[in-house]
Amino acid sequence: MRLQNKKALITGGGSGIGRATALAMAAEGADVAVVDINLAAAQAVAKEVEALGVKALGIAGDVADEASVQAAVAEAASAFGTISVLFNNAGIIRRANVIDTTTAEWDQVMGVNVRGVFLMCKSVVPLMIANGGGSIINTGSGWGLKGGGDALSYCASKAAVVNMTRALAIDHGKDGVRVNSVNPGDTNTPMLREEARQLSQEEASFLTEANDRPLQRMGTPEEIAEAVVWLASDASSYVTGSALVVDGGGIA
Repeated sequence: MRLQNKKALITGGGSGIGRATALAMAAEGADVAVVDINLAAAQAVAKEVEALGVKALGIAGDVADEASVQAAVAEAASAFGTISVLFNNAGIIRRANVIDTTTAEWDQVMGVNVRGVFLMCKSVVPLMIANGGGSIINTGSGWGLKGGGDALSYCASKAAVVNMTRALAIDHGKDGVRVNSVNPGDTNTPMLREEARQLSQEEASFLTEANDRPLQRMGTPEEIAEAVVWLASDASSYVTGSALVVDGGGIA
């Protein structure tokens, strides 16, 4: 029970890596607030979490909207007493180069992927400071550490997340708040299938291409979740400001 007595908030928790992490944290003893723009999905995952014997909330939240973020954090903190673990996982992707990326698409990707992390941290960090510390994990990407094709806004946003993580770690280490990023490679999630659609590629062949890495397969949401649980736990107590790559060797 590595997360016994921890109070976690997970954004983008209604599917994929967020859902897997909510279940993994619950299995380790944490109470979990599942925040998602899709309330029905958040509530469905919260029911799965509750079945593991911990407290859970399903909360509607748009991470790009400050009032929505403040309301979600307030609801979770009121129910749990505080928030000791924050997993900033909500994210979107738009597969296009600079010519084909519209200004609206750029703003949307930056709003969710970058502004969302900023707003959640702005609301949660004071709670963690008041409680003597906490752990924040931000979802970056292998493409936040190297470039990728036809994904300009996504690459830019995830690079921002990786370096924002480092800046947060520097600012709040003195407060006992650890901040790290987890950087997945291609993972078997709905978002990966959405990429195939955006690129007008046949899904099966697109997913086969995703296996092109040293371990010769995609990652699973559960494998990413295990890395997040470790960063959330006291087992990683001397780890902050790091960019943990979990990608089957994809950027090696």
